[in-house]
Amino acid sequence: MNIPIITTLGGHSALEICLGAKKLDFQTLVIVEKGRENTYTKYYQNLVDDYILLDKFDKLTSNKIIQLLKSKKVIFIPHRYVQVYVDLSKFETIFEVKVYGNKYLLKYEEREGKFNQYQIMREGNIDYPLRYENPAEIDRLVLVKTKEAVRNYERAFFFAGSYREYKVKSQELIGKGSIKREDLKQAVIEEYLIGVQVNFNFFYSPLSHKVELMGTDTRRQTNIDGLLRIPAVQQIEIEHNIYPSYIESGHCAVTVKESLLEKAFDLAEKLVKASRDIVPPGIIGPFALQTVVLPGPPKEKIVVFDISLRIPGSPGSVFTPYSHYLYDKPVSIGERIALEIKKAITLKRLDEITT
Repeated sequence: MNIPIITTLGGHSALEICLGAKKLDFQTLVIVEKGRENTYTKYYQNLVDDYILLDKFDKLTSNKIIQLLKSKKVIFIPHRYVQVYVDLSKFETIFEVKVYGNKYLLKYEEREGKFNQYQIMREGNIDYPLRYENPAEIDRLVLVKTKEAVRNYERAFFFAGSYREYKVKSQELIGKGSIKREDLKQAVIEEYLIGVQVNFNFFYSPLSHKVELMGTDTRRQTNIDGLLRIPAVQQIEIEHNIYPSYIESGHCAVTVKESLLEKAFDLAEKLVKASRDIVPPGIIGPFALQTVVLPGPPKEKIVVFDISLRIPGSPGSVFTPYSHYLYDKPVSIGERIALEIKKAITLKRLDEITT
């Protein structure tokens, strides 16, 4: 058969995907947006064999682009940009291009709406922070998760320890134009759990029926990382002028002690099974559990506060030892995807890893 071209949107984890593809001798094609193309067409053009320039990423599901991609016989690798910039209903129904993974799962990554991640976590009996449907019931420190007013694809957060504090802080943010009142009605209110935050980046292979831990990391976020670097007195002085935000700017590779690994694998296995029950064939390929490790007693516990149902944007996690344990060398998630596609082609089982 013809060897497919590995294709993705220009952003998020495109470089990791392309590097992995090139290591396995695949051709690469990146779909870039005008004004954001130089990373792929100039600075890292060694990883990109070809590119398509769009006015906006949402043109991915236009008939012209669909037919072009079909003619090139690509396999499209989705990442967070698809969820943010592309109409998922069109991506599911009219994007007649081979998509690596289960494209029908992508909508379940959201926290609110008809399809959301809590459905999968409840199905899998996976612990997540206590949620409050009514802000008047707040009786402990909570984190309120809503949308930014300007960039509604970015999440806005604020803390509250009571209903009164919730009202005061939400009104301040609405008054500043940081959030919208209508979005606040759909906000997720969760107990804030104090512990160590670790992202567990996994891979599930339908070809081998195995869950693999590819790496672990933690986030670098703006502006909270900067706020935490100044003394508490100054933090208090500016708290009404500068609210903390949690926009991801990068990740740091971390390791976890081995006694926690089995607990993490158990959660991953539960998520894979639950996803299969809700959206067959379930998870295919990379996914991530964003967790907080609580101290106990009686024992440490891993609680999941967010999930990613596609490749996580954390290329640095390859520098943790976990993929090395499996492959006797570091293997990035991008390379692991390429390995899986190559194996599926050899076994003539490509339909089992694409939708």
